[in-house]
Amino acid sequence: MARGDLTDAQWAVLEPLLPKGKRPGRPPMWARRQLIDGIRFRVRTGIPWRDLPAEYGPWGRAYDLFRRWQRDGTWFQIFTALQAQADAKELITWDINVDSTVCRAHQHAAGARKRGNCRRNHPAASPPSRRTMGSGARAAA
Repeated sequence: MARGDLTDAQWAVLEPLLPKGKRPGRPPMWARRQLIDGIRFRVRTGIPWRDLPAEYGPWGRAYDLFRRWQRDGTWFQIFTALQAQADAKELITWDINVDSTVCRAHQHAAGARKRGNCRRNHPAASPPSRRTMGSGARAAA
């Protein structure tokens, strides 16, 4: 058993929450515990699926299990069941903290001039040129 793998006590809690196999016949070649430890190893370390160590089974099988359970919502069901068990044992503290100091303006928002305050780009800041004046102004000039 590697350092980050599930302990026997953790597996005893997790195993009843896993979906049961529906197909009769040949038993699976790779144990679910082994594949789940491989999935946890990959998520914990961030390695590509193809670099999954051989002790966790073939990477394709671990990836297939991960994606299938992700698509059908099995991971979410396991998470909510474990969360409910931990909450029943009062292992979760449900405190909410809202701190406004983490809300920051974008760096370009600091000290920028407002649109109407810039005299250089404002149309009324400079006298009109001959091109902006109408045809009657050209005739008088």
